[in-house]
Amino acid sequence: MYIPKGIGTTLYVKIQGMVLYINTQDQKTVGVSLKDEDKVIDSLEDQNQYGSQILLPLMQKILKKNNLKFEDLTGIEVETGPGSFTGIRVGVSVANALGFSLNIPVNGKKMETELVY
Repeated sequence: MYIPKGIGTTLYVKIQGMVLYINTQDQKTVGVSLKDEDKVIDSLEDQNQYGSQILLPLMQKILKKNNLKFEDLTGIEVETGPGSFTGIRVGVSVANALGFSLNIPVNGKKMETELVY
């Protein structure tokens, strides 16, 4: 039997430290920002016919520009709508994958995966 840990006890925490903000609401325009203690340090925005194709390079560019690595992030914030369904889905998927791989919260929520059989 599968029992997700913490069902019904979702905790939202205010993310302290360096946070990557992802905005993919518009299908063709993608924006990323770095925030430290709620203060925006840097922002980049780019347009492409398929906005999702520029998200990862844009994230790498903003981190490199500020002499940071993905491991320096303490959290990720992502726009969840309203907006382009496909754009939001891409942004949320990338944010969740990064949060999971770096073991950091996304939108103030820690992702916990524990399978019980």
